[in-house]
Order: sequence, then C-alpha cells, then structure tokens
Amino acid sequence: MLTVVNTDGTTTGGASLLDEIVREGARRVLAAALEAEVNSYIAELADQRDRDGRRLVVRNSYHQPRKVTTAARSVEVKAPRVNDKRVDETTGERKRFSSAILAPWCRKSPKIAEVLPLLYLHGLSTGDFVPAPEQFLGSAAGLSAATVTRLTAQWRADHQAFQERDLSGSDYVYVWVDGIHLRIRLDEARAAVLVVIGVRADGTKELVAMADGYRESSEAWAGLLRDCARRGMRAPVLAVGDGALGFWKALREVFPATREQRCWVHKTANVMDALPKSAQPAAKKALQDIYNAEDREHAEQAITTFARLYGAKFPHAVKKITDDRDELLAFYDFPAEHWIHLRTTNPIESTFATVRLRTKVTKGAGSRAAALAMVFKLVESAQNQWRAVNAP
Repeated sequence: MLTVVNTDGTTTGGASLLDEIVREGARRVLAAALEAEVNSYIAELADQRDRDGRRLVVRNSYHQPRKVTTAARSVEVKAPRVNDKRVDETTGERKRFSSAILAPWCRKSPKIAEVLPLLYLHGLSTGDFVPAPEQFLGSAAGLSAATVTRLTAQWRADHQAFQERDLSGSDYVYVWVDGIHLRIRLDEARAAVLVVIGVRADGTKELVAMADGYRESSEAWAGLLRDCARRGMRAPVLAVGDGALGFWKALREVFPATREQRCWVHKTANVMDALPKSAQPAAKKALQDIYNAEDREHAEQAITTFARLYGAKFPHAVKKITDDRDELLAFYDFPAEHWIHLRTTNPIESTFATVRLRTKVTKGAGSRAAALAMVFKLVESAQNQWRAVNAP
C-alpha cells in the first residue's frame, strides 16, 4: 500500500512516517510471536487425543481484533484462538490456553501501565491531558475517565499509607518546613499544604509529612507535629523555616528541644521590603556578608556593621535582623559542610518549584483529599527526579 509522505516526514494523517513504520513492524513481530506461541503449544499436545483418535488441542481461527497500547504506540492485534477440549481431572473444568505474551483482556503493556501516572502528571502542567498520551502512545485511550479514576483512587491509598507509616525507624537530624500555596481552589482561600522534609544522618532527604491546613496557624502545625510524634518521630536537632510561620509555636510545644533556624532567603526579602529601592543593592550585599561569613564570630561582626550602617535611617529593617540574631545564626553551630543547606528552606522550594507549575486543580475536580493525594504524587515524582540527577 502506497503512503503519501509530506516534506516534513509526516503522512497525510499527520503521523510521523518513522512512527508508522515502527508501529507496523511491531504489529508484525507481535503477530508472528503469537502465532509461534500457539503453534508450539499445539505441537506439544499433539499426542493428546479423544477415544475416536481426534486431537484434543487444535487451532480455531482468530479472536476479534483489538488494539493494544505498547511502547511502539497503539497496534491492532488478531490473536490466534485455540480449541482445547481437555478436562482438568481435579476441577472437572475445561483447560484453557493462556498466552504468556498477550493476556486475554490486556489492552496495555505492563510498561505502559507504569508510565500512565507520569503521563497524567505531565498533563497537569498544561491542564490538557490529551496531548500527553498522544505524544507518547499515539492516542488518548491511555487516559480514559476510568483510568484517571483508578489512578486517583490509587494515589489516595498511597497518600493514606504514607500518612500512617511508622516513623520510629527514621532518625531525622534536620527538618525544613514551609506552608506551600498552590493553584488548588479549595474551600478556603488561605488554605495551604503544610510540608516537612527531613534529612537522615546519612544525608538522605525525604518527605516526612504533608497535610492541608493554614500556613500561619500554629494549631494546624501542632496537629501535624503531634501526629508525627504519635507515629514515633523523634525530635530533630534543628528545624529550618520562615519566621512568619505559626510552626515555631507548635515546635516549642511538641519538640521543645529542637533548635530554630530562620530561612535567610525569606529574611532577606523581608528586610528588602523595609528599605527603599536605592538602598537595597548595598544592603543585600551586607546581608550576604553575614550568612556567608567564615564563622559565627565574623557573622556577629557583620551584623554589628549592618546595624551601624543602616540603623539610623532604617531602624525597622535593622530590627528584623537583630531581633532574630540567635535564630539566624544557629546554623554556625553545626558542621561547616552543612551550612549551605541549613541557611534556607531550599530543599522544599526546589522540590515544589515544579509542583507549583504543574498543579492546576479546580474545586470541582474532587475533594481536598483527592487534591492533596495528587500533590503528594507530584512531590514524589519531583523527589525521584531530584535523586536521579543528584545520585553519586
């Protein structure tokens, strides 16, 4: 059969000629494999005959054609049919031929079933799920309404299991906390996702807990921390977060022994907001001299210098630094190789940077639990990508 090919390598139907060739090759190889499997099965049982000498296992034409989604996109398959008249002596039922290559009701290869959640997450970035499966699989069949419902149900179950897992075997040295506002239209406009990310003694970062609540609500944070303590979490040595969080009051209540470290990125932004634009560049360099100092003693001197230079004209801005001196410099009491990680909440910000872009769920799309489960899978995907890039 002749095919008209455009100058850009696509056919009249818009598909790539290369993809069409690969798909046709996959269809032929699959058909040949199924034929070989059936022929081998029948040949092995050729000696099985009834009382009249007729063979009990024979070919019986083909099953109805069906489309199967594979890595080579969607291909149409006509699987050979086997008439097996043998009877199982134990159960008394007819024996059935079952293909090891293509299960009777298979519509997707196992690998495609694994990649579907990723395609669904990919679709979240644009809010349109059709281009994602079309780009990878050649059709939108992979993300049918039933498939999406199954995925979200599974994600809810995964998130529920994550929320109930035992934390007694995890010893988190440091934790980063923040309240993340996403593009999820929940019942309350001020609702946020409360996030805790911890690091083990071996340096492994992982998501510790995640729940919906209010970013500035100390009671919401206390509820999250109490739940972690109930499941066996021990008090971390240091917690890093934004100074505006209600988290700190909750931390003193649940884990009073944990030290506090304010995020320098958030603190710098707060100080800049209290200064005129003309003074911001120089002031920002002065702040960098504080948290980039070679030790705590030099950092204390840099704070004194900052207060002397800006205290007369901008006392409110200087007060933001001097009032939180101990919380801003706590990271200097820990190993120097950890300072760059302990100065900011970057482990949360970097993980949620892509999540913020990819999450676009309206209120009508489902319950708060479903939305949170979706965010959980997005975070899990982002962390896996981060680990893959930063693997030793």
